Amino acid sequence: MALKLTTAILFLHRGAMASFKYKNRATDTALPKISIMVPLLKESAIVSHLLTHLRQLDYPKNLLQVILVMERDDITTAKTLAGTKLPPWITAIDVPRGTIKTKPRALNYALDHCKGSIIGVYDAEDAPEPGQLRKVARHFAQGDEKLACVQGTLDFYNARTNWLSRCFSIEYATWFRIILPGLARLRLPVPLGGTTLFFRRHILEELGGWDSHNVTEDADIGIRLTRFGYHTELLPTVTLEEANCRGWPWIRQRSRWLKGYAVTWAVHMRAPKTLLRDMGLWQFFGVQLLFAGTLSQFFWRLYFGPSGWPFSPCPIP
Repeated sequence: MALKLTTAILFLHRGAMASFKYKNRATDTALPKISIMVPLLKESAIVSHLLTHLRQLDYPKNLLQVILVMERDDITTAKTLAGTKLPPWITAIDVPRGTIKTKPRALNYALDHCKGSIIGVYDAEDAPEPGQLRKVARHFAQGDEKLACVQGTLDFYNARTNWLSRCFSIEYATWFRIILPGLARLRLPVPLGGTTLFFRRHILEELGGWDSHNVTEDADIGIRLTRFGYHTELLPTVTLEEANCRGWPWIRQRSRWLKGYAVTWAVHMRAPKTLLRDMGLWQFFGVQLLFAGTLSQFFWRLYFGPSGWPFSPCPIP
């Protein structure tokens, strides 16, 4: 809570999400090739929604590659895509069967098929704003060589569905518009979101890609970027997605997130002296506060309920 309060104060006093001033619109010849990976699992109705928003992206299609990533035994998604005509800049690949079936494993497999110097990740239900990729390209072009990742802002297009979705929207607004920008400005490790992520390809490959066994691979790779001496910046570009607005799916989702955060903390703390040497005291301290604060919410909510008050379904930031 102390770390979150600090980032909030920083936001109020210094404007952690201050407006970014870009140079004039870059010509197409100056733009890099961007590869976007979209993991799919048992998707049917959402595919048309996804393709509609991908087609609306304002980026030269000869410089854009979109890879739809599905599991080889995912019959539902395969049937849906078989009846869908894809433009030439969108392709579908299937991930071979393995001992595990996780999103990070699928991303690692698809990474070898990417041709771009910038690697992005979207989820199936995402609706990115049309000009997002141009903003990403310009931000990387104006950033220093240690800028490894750009994280966009996530919001919901169904925020008013019910009480839970409204609370989810408040939580995301706090997390992506105050907490994460504050962490980035403080040069502390940024636990990334699972979508609207963009990496410099050579840095992502230097890290060895994603941890295939971690269910919050985004938080893990945020920590590893810091350990390797790189940093993440938040970009004021919004991607809309679908808020979880049912109780049991919300519980399952939060349980998975908490499990992933616990695993991430345990993995990096196997050798605390090495972690301290890699990060330095300030960033090491930030990791402890961040993960301790996040995991403590489990015990708080177990006692008081999801919102910090008895019998209330609203999540707290």
